[in-house]
Amino acid sequence: MNKPEKSTPCELCLSRKFSMFSEVGQEHLCNITDSKNFISHKKGQILYYENTKPLGVFCINSGVVKIFKTASNGKEQIIRLAQKGDFVGYTSMIAEEAYTTTATIVEDARICFVPKEVFLKLLSEDNNFHRRLTRSLCHDLGMMEGQLTDATQKSIRERLALALLKLGDSYGVDGGDKQRLDINLTREEIAGIVGTATETVIRLLSEFKKDGLIDLQGKKIMLLNRTGLVRLSDFYG
Repeated sequence: MNKPEKSTPCELCLSRKFSMFSEVGQEHLCNITDSKNFISHKKGQILYYENTKPLGVFCINSGVVKIFKTASNGKEQIIRLAQKGDFVGYTSMIAEEAYTTTATIVEDARICFVPKEVFLKLLSEDNNFHRRLTRSLCHDLGMMEGQLTDATQKSIRERLALALLKLGDSYGVDGGDKQRLDINLTREEIAGIVGTATETVIRLLSEFKKDGLIDLQGKKIMLLNRTGLVRLSDFYG
């Protein structure tokens, strides 16, 4: 079982500039620092389970967390991958509902847990933070609507190309038309992002490699031709 560690004060946290806490005032930052728990998590550990009650908010200091739903056939549908600076679990907490998803550590992570009452106090007293959180909720809703549209209107090949482009935007190293994806995802997890069978993803990745769009180096993926992937994904269609 993970135990809380000595945490860095919020005002000195390097990941805070990537989060919605970036413009929070000193008084509230001190309150969060005094109340939060800072815990290191290993790959594969569960952050929270679907249908359990939220007791607070998780703020990612480092690492990657996947948020997913499990279908009746046992397959995972990955809703999103959260990284440094992201909040996890706050929508269910604000709605006062059980978690509708499960969150698992994809890459070793250091995460702060902020108790519910502390987070809600900040939300009620800091209007700027309230506005930023509202914008984030609206953005997430728009992303989910886009994913639903893609699932019904795009082919699996197009969805895979689009997923690789989005991974490149978030985890790409180098840049330009060539990028190395600096994240270790299994073929099953990529299938969970795309919404298809693992065997289909393996076959399509092999075809993308043959077409010169990507290169495969073990579990790592190198995007060799982003322009070609954009065309294939029908990104502007």
